[in-house]
Amino acid sequence: MPDTPQPPELRADEPGSFPHSVLAERHPAIIRQVRDSFPYGPDLHAALDALLAQCTDGVIGPLPSDAPDRDRWLAWGLSTYTGRSWFEVPWLWSESYFYRLLLQTVGYFDDGPWRGIDPFRPAKRGELDAPETGDELAALDRLADLGRDEQATALLHGSLWGNRADLSFRLQTAEGAARDTTPALLADDSAALWALLPPGRADGTLCLVADNAGRELVPDLLLISHLLAHGHVARVLLHVKPHPYYVSDATTADVVDALRRLTAAAGAGAEHGRRLWQAMTDGTLTVRAHPFSAGPLPYARMPDDLRAEFAACTLTVVKGDLNYRRLVGDRMWPATTPFAEVTAHFPGPVAALRTLKSDVVTGLDAATVAALDSAEGPRWRTSGTHALIQLGQ
Repeated sequence: MPDTPQPPELRADEPGSFPHSVLAERHPAIIRQVRDSFPYGPDLHAALDALLAQCTDGVIGPLPSDAPDRDRWLAWGLSTYTGRSWFEVPWLWSESYFYRLLLQTVGYFDDGPWRGIDPFRPAKRGELDAPETGDELAALDRLADLGRDEQATALLHGSLWGNRADLSFRLQTAEGAARDTTPALLADDSAALWALLPPGRADGTLCLVADNAGRELVPDLLLISHLLAHGHVARVLLHVKPHPYYVSDATTADVVDALRRLTAAAGAGAEHGRRLWQAMTDGTLTVRAHPFSAGPLPYARMPDDLRAEFAACTLTVVKGDLNYRRLVGDRMWPATTPFAEVTAHFPGPVAALRTLKSDVVTGLDAATVAALDSAEGPRWRTSGTHALIQLGQ
């Protein structure tokens, strides 16, 4: 961990702060969204109403004694935080536990009719089936006019920007091109990333820790397809969540949905879909769903088996905002704190592809931070209009 003093973990106890707004506003909205997305009966409606009251005005409650992962959550701090306000415990922990309780509330783990039903599936499917997704897949055909390296760059940026994937097939756009004072891409270690994954090496393993499903997962899969097709790596491990999490986080079912969407597309999209489908069947692409992936702790506290898997990879690419918080530690670091310093705990080379949607950020130069603060105030950290490609070794 870094030599500089560590700031305290972020909490949500300051009204007006971004973490406070997530717990006080976003979580209640998510409960209402889930309540309206399925024809749950009166019992589940009452349970969701009780969860809403607990999250806004109550304290953290326990898991049932027969919950399948109760011992794991006890090891993750449940006994310490039970009975305390949601707003006074580490924000990463309270967010994660909220989603775990939401699944409990809708019967996801119970022996009943709602067992295994993803409460976020309608939103995920709606995004994957949206016309915009078809437009973005159609744009794949235009990549054929670019050279191999330009294609790789475009697909890397598609994975970076997620559901702004209309940027993925343009090397520059009015929004994505650097401006004089507040560039969209605040840190770019892509040259060093590609040096670890040169085309034609035909060996090595990439681990990609996925973030969201739907239109954000599709660009991740397209990048994986390109890397395999051009021999940047011989094998890919795709880490997803073991169960629904953070509304849109990808699970194995979401991977299959995305592959079906690709194979049903026309042109290049279908070609990528078939390649990825075959890669999964022959083991070249392997999906992982480790319990820690839906845990409330930073990666510095990952279990030994996960550490060993990351250590054996040529490169681990960590996608998205939540995974970034878990990678560097969910703390209000000075934005100039070196990324390599706060990721020194990681057992191998690690890259972050992240669009900024929360306060935590590292690895920027002082001039960039000053320009952003002057031009946008603190909003640049959470607006989703800036991004990072960072590498630590």
